[in-house]
Amino acid sequence: MTDKTFNVLFVCTGNSARSIIAETILRDRVGDTFTAYSAGTVHRSELNPFAVELLKSKGHDVSLLRSKNIGEFQGADAPRMDFVFTVCDRAANEECPTWPGQPVSGHWGMPDPVKAEGTDAEKRLAFHQTYGALHNRIMAFSALSFENLDRGSLQKRVDEIGKETAKQDNQI
Repeated sequence: MTDKTFNVLFVCTGNSARSIIAETILRDRVGDTFTAYSAGTVHRSELNPFAVELLKSKGHDVSLLRSKNIGEFQGADAPRMDFVFTVCDRAANEECPTWPGQPVSGHWGMPDPVKAEGTDAEKRLAFHQTYGALHNRIMAFSALSFENLDRGSLQKRVDEIGKETAKQDNQI
């Protein structure tokens, strides 16, 4: 692995579940190489309680998590992003800002577990599926040989991870 620490931003519409889960997985599983952030294009004031419950059950620290607007990452004093991922279809179709330095970007869209219907157990299952899919993508991403890949190769691999894992998600 390289000695560089990469800044990674996960973007979704509400920043209450998927992007929060992705931020937490990256921070807690491979945080020595990455600094993880998340934001919403139209953030909610609160985190989804099912997302918080799931993260706690997986042993994650949720004490510093909060819903954030993408504007926090656009100012002159904002961290410069190396990677930006959208994790929901709606955010991919919205007007997303340009980022200084043109970070590698990827769309890792998946269904919104917040919209799951049914019993609480069925809703929890949707959140567990989201967690598993994001975990698979993040672990594949973090295993890339960053020091041996140029920007174009990194972009290609990021795109492939989104497509490959989306196929796997649909087979479950």
